[in-house]
Amino acid sequence: MLSTMQDFPLTIGMIFRHGRAVHPDGEIITFEGESSRNATFAEVADRAELLASALQRLGVGDGDRVATLCWNHQEHVEAYFAIPAMGAVLHTLNLRLFPEQLTYIVNHAEDRIIILDASLLALIAPLADQLLTVEHYIVIGDADGDALAPLIAGAATAGRGADVLHYEDLLSAEEPGFDWPEVDERSAAAMCYTSGTTGHPKGVVYSHRSTVLHSMAACFKQTNAIAEEERILLIVPMFHANAWGLPYAAWMVGADLAMPARFLQAEPLSRFIRDARPTYSAGVPTIWSDILRYSRTNDVDLSSIRTIICGGSAVPRALIEAFDKEFGITLFQAWGMTETSPLAAIARPPHDFENSFSGPGDGGSLEETQDGMWWRAHTGRVVPGVEMRVVADDGSVLPWDGESVGEIQVRGAWITGSYYLDDASDKFDDGWLRTGDVAHVNRLGFVQITDRSKDVIKSGGEWISSVELEHAIMEHPDVVEAAVIAVPDARWDERPLACVVLEEGASTDARALCDFLTGAVAKWQLPERWTFIEVVPKTSVGKFDKKVLRAQYADGALEVITL
Repeated sequence: MLSTMQDFPLTIGMIFRHGRAVHPDGEIITFEGESSRNATFAEVADRAELLASALQRLGVGDGDRVATLCWNHQEHVEAYFAIPAMGAVLHTLNLRLFPEQLTYIVNHAEDRIIILDASLLALIAPLADQLLTVEHYIVIGDADGDALAPLIAGAATAGRGADVLHYEDLLSAEEPGFDWPEVDERSAAAMCYTSGTTGHPKGVVYSHRSTVLHSMAACFKQTNAIAEEERILLIVPMFHANAWGLPYAAWMVGADLAMPARFLQAEPLSRFIRDARPTYSAGVPTIWSDILRYSRTNDVDLSSIRTIICGGSAVPRALIEAFDKEFGITLFQAWGMTETSPLAAIARPPHDFENSFSGPGDGGSLEETQDGMWWRAHTGRVVPGVEMRVVADDGSVLPWDGESVGEIQVRGAWITGSYYLDDASDKFDDGWLRTGDVAHVNRLGFVQITDRSKDVIKSGGEWISSVELEHAIMEHPDVVEAAVIAVPDARWDERPLACVVLEEGASTDARALCDFLTGAVAKWQLPERWTFIEVVPKTSVGKFDKKVLRAQYADGALEVITL
């Protein structure tokens, strides 16, 4: 028996039309360093219509890839809607990738057009002669002939006659009234490549349907809880998994967007927060750690912010507690991947968390679970629309008992089932995405990731969680960052090496840090090896890049202290 419901397509065009009609007065605020510029949803929608017309005039058709190399700002939002709603595919380029990776991604996706910020010309110009399919570069912002010359020369060297156009000139040449097509909800809407920590980056292609469902899920009270009254400071880059889906979710419900553009350092970002008065924000832990340190020696006004969603890498409990105590801001940890669109889990405590403990299956003691902070310090609670399981090395599915550790696997309507033009069959298990994250899950669906499968430390036949050690070390007031890697050991096969960044002027040494850990972790897990570094290397999306530290250790580039 079939239902009587209409087979109404779930498309980004539907989100676009709804926000334009129902929330025309919503605002997008773009920070420009000293001041900001504002545009309403209605104005942005009109400009998205002009952009679609301009792209169509340039020959963009169904399924053609149009890339963006942009910071978070109004024009990027215009592209977010115009490109997929016209039937083309939005391809967000990660501006923090190595040149070789960026070249590979553009060629692999066969991008026909790149829309880029003038401030990023120096990043793309040296690659222009290697970008085999690009026909047009559309530059946002002011750029004189000297700035454009290397890009024009590179495009000419490639022999394709690619031209350089100006964003505002293109839009001003068009008339209002683009005829938006009907788009299949299962067709490609956007694509984003993984950060490529091993091998080439892999392409994930989001559908219109998956994007709409993900946007709806992002508004649930038990997930991001986005509503019309919010003003969202969008720190997470729009090239990173569609900015965690927040631009579409915000447009859907009429929440304002405050866009910091390239001004992500603590000082200008704090000024923007003071002036724009956001109520809600999302970004990686390193940004919030920088703001916290900045606030210790400078006056900041974060009083407008009520909620922060923090993800991209494990969030130290010390950071969650500091924002709670010093600013009255509730910081929730979230977990996901490019492959999961990315929303998969968020650590909102149970409704009645003081009385939620029922036994060991919760993974904590009665005293611990009566503390809301205990729940918020988890990686996250699996969200509606995502199914999750924990799988042992032998392939058996493990119970949600808060103790059994295995690889997290997920499936759902916004989880990728393959990679673009890349078999990667080892990444999937009978319809489940293998995340590579090692974790346990308690009976209420709270996930605690203990490591990446490639980062876990196997010492004397026992596992040591590098993530748990890092969090424990970062509890020390003199520690800015800490990353723990496995290093070879003649007796135990592997032992942890703690790589620590100290606060400027701090005199804490390895022995003091090891003593500080005593009682916080099992004695046999205490690192004997320590090294002090200036900064922990990061991947293009802000995660600790432990492969760099492992290579530095192997090359003898780290000065290691052995206790």
